Amino acid sequence: MAVDLTPIARIIAAEIGAKPAQVTAAVGLLDEGATVPFIARYRKEATGGLDDTQLRTLDERLSYLRELEARRASVRGSIEGQGKLTPDLAQRIADAVTKAELEDLYLPYKPKRRTKAEIARERGLAPLAETILADRTLIPTDLAARFLSAEVPDVKAALDGARDILVERFAENADLIGRLRAHMKAHAVLRARVIAGKEEAGAKFRDYFDHGEKWSAVPSHRALAMLRGRNEEILSLDLEVDAEDLNPVKPVERIIAQVIGIAPAGGPGDAFLRDVARWAWRVKLSLHLSIDLMTDLTDRAEEEAIRVFARNLKDLLLAAPAGSRPTMGLDPGIRTGVKVAVVDGTGKLVATSTVPAARLPGAVKSTSSATTVGVAKVVLPNRTREVVAMVRRGLFEAAPRLTRRSTTVVGSIGKTSRKKRSARISEPRRIS
Repeated sequence: MAVDLTPIARIIAAEIGAKPAQVTAAVGLLDEGATVPFIARYRKEATGGLDDTQLRTLDERLSYLRELEARRASVRGSIEGQGKLTPDLAQRIADAVTKAELEDLYLPYKPKRRTKAEIARERGLAPLAETILADRTLIPTDLAARFLSAEVPDVKAALDGARDILVERFAENADLIGRLRAHMKAHAVLRARVIAGKEEAGAKFRDYFDHGEKWSAVPSHRALAMLRGRNEEILSLDLEVDAEDLNPVKPVERIIAQVIGIAPAGGPGDAFLRDVARWAWRVKLSLHLSIDLMTDLTDRAEEEAIRVFARNLKDLLLAAPAGSRPTMGLDPGIRTGVKVAVVDGTGKLVATSTVPAARLPGAVKSTSSATTVGVAKVVLPNRTREVVAMVRRGLFEAAPRLTRRSTTVVGSIGKTSRKKRSARISEPRRIS
């Protein structure tokens, strides 16, 4: 199914600080099979100058938002096919900005296996649940006595069935799930414990044999270490919520009561519903939300690890390329001009420019005079012999002290196929 690109382009444009037209152009190139490095290097004119960082974010968000739109259409179609799509629900589906929010809305309408709640409905207990929920002044045990049958032999069985129906309803309430998720993100504690008998085998994870810290503040390296310990079956990981709260009614239960409208000191029906809320949290909501938060933690830790590795790699790549010798790098292009950059002996960037090839000697002179580093080495990419010869002539004309041994020709780095996300890197080789 085709997805309208216009709203996606606007969203991504706002996120990366670009214009929708730039995003649309980049999306077109990606859809044709071009890779991010290729577009960043060779298609700047088409994208209006989007850089590598912007394009990577664009690529990631494009995939996510397209999946979100496809899922939105699927959810809407499923609910509409059931004859349960109301204008309010349609608007909420249209306004959902994350996959989690969309799935929360879809949960009550998702096809299910035969649950306890479904069995209770088949036994005619749905009216009992609705009556308890509607009129809290009525006594649930008295109401339950009216629903006895061969399949519901006693009052307890009737109330258990009503509870199962209400638990499912509470667990599928999108507003309730959203509030509980926010509460858990703010207050949950990630608890790691060693699995009995694995102390010796898991000695490298000893720091996490009995470890706990707030979910929202776990650094990526510790999160990844604990997740690795769990994958190796050394550690067990759990999310604890309000474990230190000594109040008999936990905050999560109060949130459920507020959303459902259960009075703290109401009638007999409220007392029954408070027990249902407690049970819904224990058997449904806590497990569902814990899985969500652990998934979020894994994604967050991996993204931060990638950022750290990227920063470290950037430092390595930007280290002084020729030791303590100031170096000039040239990227010649007949159509786009020659890009010139100069770094000092510490690897610090001190000058850049882009000039037509015919003006290269003058540009080299001005670039060299604008810096006090005294360029001792020049690096050229491995292009055609004609281009290399042209650049060398310009260099020797601009700076006679530079000899052929002062120049090094290296292979193009990051030159990527349109179809494959792989780069072929050549070792530097000297052309004498």
